[in-house]
Amino acid sequence: MASVKRLAALLPLMLVSACMTAPKGPSSAGGAAFGKTISEQELAAWNIDIRTQDGAGLPPGKGNAVVGKTVYEKQCLACHGVDAKGGPVFGTMVGGIGSFTTNTRVLTPGSMYPYAPILFDYIRRAMPMNNPQSLSNDEVYALSAYLLNLNGLVGATDEMNSKTLAMVQMPNRNGFIIDDRPDTKAVRCMTNCK
Repeated sequence: MASVKRLAALLPLMLVSACMTAPKGPSSAGGAAFGKTISEQELAAWNIDIRTQDGAGLPPGKGNAVVGKTVYEKQCLACHGVDAKGGPVFGTMVGGIGSFTTNTRVLTPGSMYPYAPILFDYIRRAMPMNNPQSLSNDEVYALSAYLLNLNGLVGATDEMNSKTLAMVQMPNRNGFIIDDRPDTKAVRCMTNCK
């Protein structure tokens, strides 16, 4: 009983100590911190949004499937398997085109993404899983080209860049409906909100 009381008394001190010694995270590296105004230049480094329908916001860079295969083998194969057909961590990223009209859907970039820039955006933000946002723009374009090529959507030497990636016609582009529920038209409120 005494040890439980001692632990209860020490817990707040341990939490305060952990908070004071915790690493500051990525925001401190860029100069941003609570209570500090951040510059437009610092903000631009965090603003990596891509408008998926037309690719607005895609960065400069280029790559093709030939280069993408090399990047894939170094960065992705351990989790996604040979030729992106599934590995110990993730399932296949190839095939499944047309499967969304059946009861056995196969979720791959070729079957589920309505726009190719979504693939670029996801890879850039989330991969590789152990070091997200570590790939260069050229590597992400090359990986996007490689996966699109494996799904039969672009040629092996077709260059993907901010213009050509947005022009790729994804097979399931028309397989989605507009979400017209009233709450999707909500207006963002930042001050004096109701």
